[in-house]
Amino acid sequence: MELKGKQKERRKAERKLKRKLKKAMLLFLGLLACLPLLAACGSPEEEALCLRVGASITPHAEILRQAETALAEQGITLEIVEFTDYVQPNLAVESGDLDANYFQHRPYLEQFNQDNGTHLRAIAELHYEAMGIYKGRLSSLEELYDGASIALPNDATNEARALLLLAANGVIRMREGADLNATVLDIAENPYNIEFIEMEAAQIPLSLQDVDFGIINGNYALQAGLNAAEDAVASEAPDSEGARSYANVLCVKEGNEENEAILALIRALSTEELRSYIQENYGGLVVPLF
Repeated sequence: MELKGKQKERRKAERKLKRKLKKAMLLFLGLLACLPLLAACGSPEEEALCLRVGASITPHAEILRQAETALAEQGITLEIVEFTDYVQPNLAVESGDLDANYFQHRPYLEQFNQDNGTHLRAIAELHYEAMGIYKGRLSSLEELYDGASIALPNDATNEARALLLLAANGVIRMREGADLNATVLDIAENPYNIEFIEMEAAQIPLSLQDVDFGIINGNYALQAGLNAAEDAVASEAPDSEGARSYANVLCVKEGNEENEAILALIRALSTEELRSYIQENYGGLVVPLF
């Protein structure tokens, strides 16, 4: 009986080992299948012909895709890596995992460098996105009541921009001299005793049902399927400080400003065809700057 028990245990162990070997083989074959793809955009001999660019899903990645054909004709493969936050794409450019990114405006980039000790440079201003005050539980600024709630982006530059937009629409009054570094502490008058809820910019469209209004960056409004004409009660004016200051830029790490593939990308993103694409597809919410 003891011998039979040992034989049973041995067979059980052999079956377990076979399963492990099968899994390992499948994993190995999967890696082999990926090798051609990795080599196409990662081998040393082709490094200069491949551009890895991080971007917000919309409109940045969509705009970048319009440049793929023009770059391919020059022997450059454009690999677009999509992000849903404002931190990782900058860290990836700093580390060298990405060659460039396209998602942010210049004030945010400058603040990011200051806060994180990074060495990132804006090399082209491509478009501007109007920030808007979007409907939540209320549908008009005339419905504001004492203690109403408004969600604001919690990063420094976009919070200031949101506060200036509220001031331009008479919701609050900022102290004299308040600029793009302003915070809620710079509010001089808050007649409605607004409760300002600071949160990550990407989360505001998902939280509109919990606040009276939300102030949303253009790319996140697009990503959430919001329509500025129908869902926003106010937007930045084309001649506002925000419109003048918050151009969305192509960003690289210091030292890569003259990379030939990067310069080719800038040219591909500055054509009349691309201008027409932006004007036709984003209903005025995205404004080309080239």
